[in-house]
Amino acid sequence: MNELEAWRERALRLEASANRIMVGQERAVRLLLIATFARGHVLLEGDVGVGKTTLLQTLARGIGGAFERIEGTVDLMPSDLLYYTYLTRDGQPRVEAGPLLRHGAELSIFFFNEINRARPQVHSLMLRAMAERSVSAFNAEHRFPHLQVYADRNRIEREETFEIPAAVRDRFFMEITVEMPTEPPLLHALMTDTRFHDAAALVAEMESGTVPFRELNDAAARIQASVGTTETLQRYALDLWAATRNPAESGIEIEGVDVTRLVQSGASPRGMSMLLRAARVAAWLAGRTEVVPEDIHAVFEPAVAHRIFFTPIHEMRRPEIAGRLIARILETVASP
Repeated sequence: MNELEAWRERALRLEASANRIMVGQERAVRLLLIATFARGHVLLEGDVGVGKTTLLQTLARGIGGAFERIEGTVDLMPSDLLYYTYLTRDGQPRVEAGPLLRHGAELSIFFFNEINRARPQVHSLMLRAMAERSVSAFNAEHRFPHLQVYADRNRIEREETFEIPAAVRDRFFMEITVEMPTEPPLLHALMTDTRFHDAAALVAEMESGTVPFRELNDAAARIQASVGTTETLQRYALDLWAATRNPAESGIEIEGVDVTRLVQSGASPRGMSMLLRAARVAAWLAGRTEVVPEDIHAVFEPAVAHRIFFTPIHEMRRPEIAGRLIARILETVASP
């Protein structure tokens, strides 16, 4: 067995363990696994109480490393991520490292809950941390070589929220939806089985360090180098990209939507490179050494939808329109 096959066995074991804990979330778990081995940051979408935090804690335990979480609030300042101050019992001021700095290079997963409640100044700091995996504080540069940022947005209350800037959204590798299970037996188990009532005990069932986080960067680079994409597939990806930028020219039609006025800005070149990066990991997990169209289809929506910016008149209908646009692009653009 070569090294990448051994890594694949570890990845699939991690996935199986996570699915035993996060029942009914197979698609979300698979996409998170792809993001983990592609080393990309993730936006999480989903209702309150569907298990987003538990899912991330499960993943963090499976790969090892430190897990940190912060809540977005309107009064949160960039410095709150870096340090906090307090008075000791004898009245002396003290400064301690905040959630971004507390674990140093061992920080593996950072979860920003309700990121759209934080002000743009905080978004700017997170953009630096996501783009460079480093921040400056205390006259020094602090690096986080294994960092993955996960964030979700409050979609219910609109007061005192700040939409994530385009530059920050584009830095997120994927937007993954964590949906409530719909199968009656699963819903019944989640409500009545006491195993699911203690999140900490549930996460503790996860085997620790199944995938060693310190080696993930090297493994990710090997996966990208070992999985090929043909010229035909690359042209297909370019056609998909063109359809996100000008759907009308690509023959896309959506009932009840004027597609000539729909898109303000389509997917970026970075976004399409991340699409192929995700597709290579999907192919590797399936045991292939070359990407096929089905790999692109599997990751197209989570990798691309959040990078398409609608005109203001359509942006308020994003939850209704985005999925339909992605589906029509995949149906209309000829697949090799």
